[in-house]
Amino acid sequence: MGKSIAFGLICLSWTFATTLSAQASKLSPVDIAYLDKLNDSLGKTGARVLDEILPRERMRADSLFTRMLVRGMLVPFSYYYPFDSLVTAPILYPTDSSFRLITWHYTLNETDYRQKGVIQINTPDGSPKFFPLFDASDYTDEPMDSIRDNRNWIGAIYYKIIQGDFKGKKIYTLIGFDENNGITTRKWVEVLTFNERNEPLFGGDFFRIPYDSVFTPVSKRYLMEYKAGARARLNYDEEERMIILDYLVSETCEKHKRYTLVPGGDYSALRWNNGAWEYIDRLDVEMLGDGNEPKPALILGEDGLTDENTLQKQSEKNMKKREPNSTPKPRNQKTAQKKRG
Repeated sequence: MGKSIAFGLICLSWTFATTLSAQASKLSPVDIAYLDKLNDSLGKTGARVLDEILPRERMRADSLFTRMLVRGMLVPFSYYYPFDSLVTAPILYPTDSSFRLITWHYTLNETDYRQKGVIQINTPDGSPKFFPLFDASDYTDEPMDSIRDNRNWIGAIYYKIIQGDFKGKKIYTLIGFDENNGITTRKWVEVLTFNERNEPLFGGDFFRIPYDSVFTPVSKRYLMEYKAGARARLNYDEEERMIILDYLVSETCEKHKRYTLVPGGDYSALRWNNGAWEYIDRLDVEMLGDGNEPKPALILGEDGLTDENTLQKQSEKNMKKREPNSTPKPRNQKTAQKKRG
């Protein structure tokens, strides 16, 4: 299928057994057996979504994958089932385990990509509640200018959730990737909140960033767009409590042309301050202390493949941070997502 883009998220191998043991009274043996079969089919079908040669076959595989995932989420207490076969669809959990977020994609051709996703709510009584995410990127000329719900979401494959709060309201910052087209790649910093009906909302006035050709007074999410194949970095640094990103420069001194932007060797950052992500134009490496140069835990290695060692270390760190009485977070991993090009 051509160029491969890798995503990864690996948790400790015993998490699945721990989860089922802790929730044995909620997921019945019959439901577990059913979900096991469904899980196996989801893994095989998910691989076909990426590997089928013909676009129509990839679309058919995606349709089947979506229907099977919905059937699984209709099972009571299925939130506690890990769906660990979803190696092509990363599963993310916030610290409070109030929901889980699953995103994936398929390709139509070399320049046409479709993101899909679902938010499954962790309901106290186990009743099914989830919100499918419909990618509206192709139907808007201004993807940054509005707060959106699950029906007109700006699609991305998310690889990080940062949970916070402001004035008593929970705020979940999402970092995601969109291959976009054969010319530019996009990475998004998106803020997810829930309204009074516990329905998801994407975007808001959560950024303090100088206005430029991309970020304007009406922007509700942060976009980092750059030359396809440039592998610019954007991720959260747990120790520094900042989102660290490559500072982009134009290869042709035309900064307004996003397809000319590549990492310039310096770093910028977003730091949470009083209810918003505040932009730091140039990051002073001396402020980071020992080690100086920022080294975010990257989803992609320099060779474009999954950095398994980094992901394993991060998973172990996450496990140690969990509260003793918190809900166990099921295991999942993301592997190479194949795209034409």
